[in-house]
Amino acid sequence: MFMSHLFNRRTVLGSMTALGSLYAAAPLLAQTTKIIRIGYQKSSTLISVLKLQGALEKQLAPLGFQPSWHEFTSGLPLLEALNLNNIDFSADVADTVPVFAQAAGAQLTFVAQEAPSPSAQAILVPKDSPLRAVADLKGKNVGFAKAAGAHYLLIAALAKAGLTLADINARYLTPADGRAAFEKGAIDAWVVWDPFLSAARIQSSARLLADGEGLASYQRYYLSSTRFAEANPKVLDVVYAELERAGLWVKRQPKDAAALLGPFWGLDPAIVEQANGNRSYAVRAVTPERLVEQQKIADAFLAEKLLPKPMDALNVPLFKPTAPSRGARG
Repeated sequence: MFMSHLFNRRTVLGSMTALGSLYAAAPLLAQTTKIIRIGYQKSSTLISVLKLQGALEKQLAPLGFQPSWHEFTSGLPLLEALNLNNIDFSADVADTVPVFAQAAGAQLTFVAQEAPSPSAQAILVPKDSPLRAVADLKGKNVGFAKAAGAHYLLIAALAKAGLTLADINARYLTPADGRAAFEKGAIDAWVVWDPFLSAARIQSSARLLADGEGLASYQRYYLSSTRFAEANPKVLDVVYAELERAGLWVKRQPKDAAALLGPFWGLDPAIVEQANGNRSYAVRAVTPERLVEQQKIADAFLAEKLLPKPMDALNVPLFKPTAPSRGARG
């Protein structure tokens, strides 16, 4: 089974919101209406905006489609669900996650990419920590989510300091568990992404040890199952255009976006606004040139023996949007 050494199927299915009752509500829709099952996580800002605004319901209706929404704890179980045909479209996941999916043979199509946001993930330490540089992490307990963008950031930061993962005590933790361990002092450092990053810095006065500048670009990807992409290019055109519009809206109206997302995420709008300021939200088509760092990521994980064999991270199906841009609207 896909990525069985990291997540079993029960974990994946358990992380989904109401998937088992997905079709229970189907009679409420017209008999000819089809469903696009969208998976997302807490850091999926633009998909969250579209969900809250009802934008996809409106724009997909003329094509006979309606979205259904399914929340996951992080990117890896999200893409496993995509590979298992439990969802059709994955909201943004960190650049590392597709590498693991591809290594396991998942049939995924890259639909869109967010331009780099290197400051949206970082290595944090408590405000009174004696640790002052990445080199000080040697022998320390460091928490992070396995296969997440934070994982690659840590590898890159350690390498620059002349260390490897073998030089630290790695603690694989979900964002929620990582926050709890960080505040209890169970870990010496925490590597995490926004909005968790901004929440820890504002609420716990966590101190930045290093972010992704010069280390990891942190480009986030939107993916579809290849099966769905080949059968429904017009649907993906609509989704792509709405993501582009949402990205522009968040950057142009930061306070409105924070006010919308704050209650949904259970975070103070000030935290959300800071987190959104760290992300580019510049949605763009995926091209071979924009995938170059994916190979670097794959090679780094192979060197750490976290991938079973060398892989070509660039030979992947790419969706080419054809719908006119609606990013300037609204």
